[in-house]
Amino acid sequence: MPYRECMVLASAADLCSFVDHSPTPFHVCATVASALVEAGYRAVDEREPWPRDPGSYFVVRGGSLVAWTAAAGDRPSDGFRVVGGHTDSPNLRVKAHADITYPGLGVVALEPYGGAWLNSWLDRDLGIAGRLALRDGSEVLVHVEEPVLRVPQLAIHLSEDRKGVSPDPQRHLNGIWTTDDGASFVDWVAERAGVRASEVLGFELMTHDTEPSRLVGARGEFVAAPRLDNQGTCFAGTRALLAAPVVPGIRPVLVLFDHEEVGSTSERGAQSDLLATVLERIVVAQGGDRDDYHRAIASSLCASGDMAHATHPSHAERHEPRHRIAVNGGPVLKINQNLRYATDAEGSAAFARACEQAGVPLQRYVHRADLPCGSTIGPLSAARTGITTVDVGAPQLAMHSARETMGADDVDLYARALAAFLAPA
Repeated sequence: MPYRECMVLASAADLCSFVDHSPTPFHVCATVASALVEAGYRAVDEREPWPRDPGSYFVVRGGSLVAWTAAAGDRPSDGFRVVGGHTDSPNLRVKAHADITYPGLGVVALEPYGGAWLNSWLDRDLGIAGRLALRDGSEVLVHVEEPVLRVPQLAIHLSEDRKGVSPDPQRHLNGIWTTDDGASFVDWVAERAGVRASEVLGFELMTHDTEPSRLVGARGEFVAAPRLDNQGTCFAGTRALLAAPVVPGIRPVLVLFDHEEVGSTSERGAQSDLLATVLERIVVAQGGDRDDYHRAIASSLCASGDMAHATHPSHAERHEPRHRIAVNGGPVLKINQNLRYATDAEGSAAFARACEQAGVPLQRYVHRADLPCGSTIGPLSAARTGITTVDVGAPQLAMHSARETMGADDVDLYARALAAFLAPA
């Protein structure tokens, strides 16, 4: 096998491992943080004084993370190059009162988070993961990897005209997990996490597909995995940050926001002060003032990374006919005249130059004008910070399904383009 192909497949396999270790936004941050620490980055507590020494740092706020490098030669007014993404994905989450009982059957009350493609969650082997908030103020991450839940489909014989039933999010998405109709699901999860149930005062628990991510196709050309939207960007952005060389006058930043799939309005979403606060504190720590911060923002660029729609081979009519997007065709520049994407001419040129620098092909996506277009962190973060932003991504199929597909080549191509964006020649 040619050397280049070996490297691409290794990168795609690394993405599979990343996804399998990251069933929730909290686990995404833990996985990224582990890679950053291994590379010499230091964790920063937002409640403590900001580091003034040159170095590489990161901060975690719940399911969001910001990482950056401050070099010795940086000036407070130097611009930032930001790669952004989001850590959350549509799924089924556990309700506050979790237990529903039927004779001889324990059922967990679930509800959809984000725009989950609900049929794809039926009849799957589901694990459970998330975080538990304890009485002493601490938190514990939990990840039950083996199958524990199933949301059973209605038998075809019981549906009208054998056409199936579209799941009602209130009535049809609860999961069976035990034959003990008196068992407490949250207590069971606490036991698996190694804590006493009486110590759990709060929880955020979500289901995930337990089938391992893997390379599929005649020659492993595709990645089949859950949560590619948007862990494909979390992985590629982390790899890009660690690979990007230091460029004088440009400060590289990676920001991964939680809650994009539900509008980004939270203390750690793209509409929060998280990124703006971190950037301002970096400027101040390097001896700058408020004017230096605004000068730095005016000199900054952000690539808002999210996955993009590849042209579906069975539904090509649902795509803009003059903007076909190929799997394994390279990164995608996403454009929408109604600002569902933040891309403008300046941002388009900056990302096109990055792709040229990285030696990777560039595709351009436009949504059909007669269909509603999804959005990203791009417009929200741009409005919050004032940073010129371009929306980009890697092509995939089956977005928002419990299991999605992208090209194995695109994993490497995407990371290389983002690395070049962070460190322009």
